[in-house]
Amino acid sequence: MNQQKAEAGLIHIAIYIIKRKVHGMNKKRYLDLVQGSIMGLAVGDALGVPAEFMSRESLLKDPVTGMRGGGVHGQPPGTWSDDTSMTVCTMESLVHGVDYDDQMKRFTEWMMNGAYSARDELFDIGNSTKAAIFKYAHGYPPLECGGLTDNACGNGSLMRIMPTIFYLIGQNRGKGLLSLNDATARAIHDASKLTHAHKTCLIACGIYASVVFWLLRAGDPYDGCKIGIRDGLDYYRKDPEFTKEAVAFERLTEIETLRETEINSSGYVVHTLEAALWCAMNTGGYAECVLKAVNLGHDSDTTAAVAGGLAGLCYLERTIPIDWLGQLAKKAYLENCCLRFAHACWPDD
Repeated sequence: MNQQKAEAGLIHIAIYIIKRKVHGMNKKRYLDLVQGSIMGLAVGDALGVPAEFMSRESLLKDPVTGMRGGGVHGQPPGTWSDDTSMTVCTMESLVHGVDYDDQMKRFTEWMMNGAYSARDELFDIGNSTKAAIFKYAHGYPPLECGGLTDNACGNGSLMRIMPTIFYLIGQNRGKGLLSLNDATARAIHDASKLTHAHKTCLIACGIYASVVFWLLRAGDPYDGCKIGIRDGLDYYRKDPEFTKEAVAFERLTEIETLRETEINSSGYVVHTLEAALWCAMNTGGYAECVLKAVNLGHDSDTTAAVAGGLAGLCYLERTIPIDWLGQLAKKAYLENCCLRFAHACWPDD
């Protein structure tokens, strides 16, 4: 009963926040949100690259506290990886509208020629993503390239889904804020299917989108995540097509209460979503959030990228430490990409 009262109270608080802030979305705010989220993702990715595949125990002894180089990839400080590269590919494509062939061609250019990368070379790519790009090269339609098997439930679509979410928000300008429904879910699912078509991956991307939609209403990370999780899970629980796979996400309902030892940070998409939301809900600022994500270890760059996208959305680019931004590879290009994308998705009336 106490839990029900607490949840009811949270909903009432959220409704109050919505009434205060729902009309605050305009082009300037949209630009700020895109810039904050995407730069937050890229910085988180770059912080995590040198810690990728490191154990949590080793990072406890030598935690990441800022930009540094080295690690298994041997990259200089500030180097971002596939998380940001595929996000940039998606943004550059969506500037011209939704064209999945174009997105796959850009993914191919990245994989084969190092386009859209921090140092003009590929140094990290997931197996499912690579397989999907090869399928496209062999003539598969874009929406049939993503893996469907149980061993294809990695985080490679979750890490690049943010531009699609922002594209939907821009397309809906002037009509109020979005929620996860059949139309938005279909768009999110199709974007994921380019490389990851398993229902578990689709649900993860959908719940992440639901959280973003609610963060735009609430502004507060805890409230936005809590209600966004609830709204997203409810959507999938009620859809017979996803009921079975949705069970894997039930821990999200209490994710903020779990101890760090209960949080996994592997490349499994459920683990990545859990870890990112746990970091977002248990921290009070951008730097604290992404460092907590990085120091979970293992798939540290993607965990920090997914968490960083949320933290950047909440706290905006101006809260990202200046020295981190100063060391970020191709910072000016990334910021320009954000601006071009945002202007294309939210044109002047």
